Amino acid sequence: MMSMPTEIVNTLIIGAGLSGIYAATLLAKRDQPFIVLEARERAGGRILCPEHHGFFSDLGPSWYWPEIHPKMADLIQTLGLSGYRQFEDGHGRFQGPDGTVKTVRGYTTQPRSWRLYGGMSALMEKLHEGIPENAVRYNHPVCRIEKTSAGALISVGELEKGPQARFGADKVILALPPRLAAATILFEPDLSHHLAQAMLKTGTWMAGQAKFCALYEEPFWRQKGFSGEAFSQCGPLGEIHDGSGNGHSPYGLTGFVGISANRRNQQQGLTEAIVSQLGAIFGKPEAQPAAFFYQDWARERFTATSYDQPPMLEHPLYHPPAGQTSIWDGTVHFAGTETADQHGGYLEGALTAAERAVRNQ
Repeated sequence: MMSMPTEIVNTLIIGAGLSGIYAATLLAKRDQPFIVLEARERAGGRILCPEHHGFFSDLGPSWYWPEIHPKMADLIQTLGLSGYRQFEDGHGRFQGPDGTVKTVRGYTTQPRSWRLYGGMSALMEKLHEGIPENAVRYNHPVCRIEKTSAGALISVGELEKGPQARFGADKVILALPPRLAAATILFEPDLSHHLAQAMLKTGTWMAGQAKFCALYEEPFWRQKGFSGEAFSQCGPLGEIHDGSGNGHSPYGLTGFVGISANRRNQQQGLTEAIVSQLGAIFGKPEAQPAAFFYQDWARERFTATSYDQPPMLEHPLYHPPAGQTSIWDGTVHFAGTETADQHGGYLEGALTAAERAVRNQ
């Protein structure tokens, strides 16, 4: 039997989310050869923006904050993109445990939240323009990373079925959530127990969340003096916001399901319940969206693991796992927003972690 050929590259990036693709653009500017391996058939990772009549709904990260996220603001400007402020004018709505709905005073978040024209996928598309053609290999899930005398040997496929492809690299940028990497990739030699446990304990941001977007031809809630912001204690939705573009159709309501992943898996007719709840909170027109999108990240095997099913009750204080930014004497470098020294869990953290990985590799 002939041995499988190994493709050799200077730097191999694992993961084509924002951190991985941004790292690729930085390497491209340096004229350094690289390949990106992506398990999905698309780039973006948790950035997912289905299109309806020219509007792109953010079912992953929706906001950035220019006042505190300068890298995101600078990158958006450099790429020729633009953003707009999250709509927050008007009264809010609050739904109690018994389903009773009350109108409450609205408020403006500080610092102000911004959305991106074209959705966050516009950011990915612009970044992708700076990457050489065929540099990203889709449908390439990494199952093994082996330390070698020359760097690392990376296997693609499923461990039980044998590798589908192999790559040799001087350096590796691991742009995956640490928990996902620890749960799905075999490292040889074994990672230290301390590091492996630290990676598994690092919760993946949004991995336990489910998000929706309902689109309408008119902003009916605005016409009633509502901001589109609502919070519920009875569910299935827990948090709702105006998810529209800036002053043109379609208009949208978006937000998060407020019940755990395990309960979502057991609940029948969840979409119908969400739409019905929108009508109960805002009015009958909101119960009849022109389009509806839903994404349960807990069911995404290239995002979530079984450890991500319990709800994450607060934003973690992210940092490099076990304080390490690399392993195997600098052969493999951590990237991804969960490994950022600052702004972990945000898009800003994805950028800073990518910059660190490229700078140190």
